[in-house]
Amino acid sequence: MFIRPLFRIVPDGTRIRFMRGRFMGLIVSAILSSASLILFFYPGLNLGIDFSGGIVMQAHTPAPADFARIRAALAAQGIREPGVQRFGTAQDVMIRLGALPSEAATQAEIGKVTAALAQAQPGTRLLATNAVGASVSAELFQNGMLALGISLGMILVYIWFRFEWQFAVGAVVTLLLDVTKAIGFLVITRLQFDLVMIGAILTIIGYSTNDKVVVYDRMRENLRKYKTMPLRELIDLSINETLNRTLGTSMTVFLAALPLALFGGATLSGFAWVMLFGIVVGTSSSIFIAAPILLFLGEHRLRRDAGATAKTAKAAS
Repeated sequence: MFIRPLFRIVPDGTRIRFMRGRFMGLIVSAILSSASLILFFYPGLNLGIDFSGGIVMQAHTPAPADFARIRAALAAQGIREPGVQRFGTAQDVMIRLGALPSEAATQAEIGKVTAALAQAQPGTRLLATNAVGASVSAELFQNGMLALGISLGMILVYIWFRFEWQFAVGAVVTLLLDVTKAIGFLVITRLQFDLVMIGAILTIIGYSTNDKVVVYDRMRENLRKYKTMPLRELIDLSINETLNRTLGTSMTVFLAALPLALFGGATLSGFAWVMLFGIVVGTSSSIFIAAPILLFLGEHRLRRDAGATAKTAKAAS
């Protein structure tokens, strides 16, 4: 005996005609992705130390940090244009410096910062120091972009073998649009783009792909089940049949990531905010982007035999 769930996000048997809004969905997506590409070139991503190179030092002051005194002490040590900001509590300070040409110069600069902090607020403790050279940061950036490209290529191959090529093209185009929107979100929020954010984008790609495969599976099943149903109606039916699963999974992951975004600290909160944005974008794109693309590509191909079948049945009757 099966027990009905106490709560359903949407009622059973919904008949929402999503494909009526296919043009609006594609237009809005194109506008957002185009704006994200423009933002990518100007003002550009806020590159973290992994990709820009330099020194990042985290310190804890005995009293609330006095940023004016810290900047003045750094200037007295001959350190020009340091990035000094708060992270975490009022007693936590992050100092960012540009990349230096050698290891000796880097160590000397770290010593100057340590002396300046001791002078500005005696009793300050260094929590962490990270230094990345310019050549290493360039290599990390290239490897990160390569990882994104390989992941999209492998997804294309996987969906191409599992479904017809129309499904593969629709999924990969939608994933590219999702990634560009995530980049635009990073530019607007000025979150640091580093290796952690590469991991966040790869996670978004994986989540979005899984969501689209579930919807695509139902579409393929219905293509075999309803031989003469028009593709537009079949896509609407498939989305409605998987809507509870799609929204349920999205809400579960969203609620799991939300506390991490709010209370995860400087290290993990950025990752979680990008994840939250990606969940919303990935879920909506499965309905309003991937499905319309499949409709445009497959309306005269996936249903090529359906028309002949319908005519045969009509003639026989």
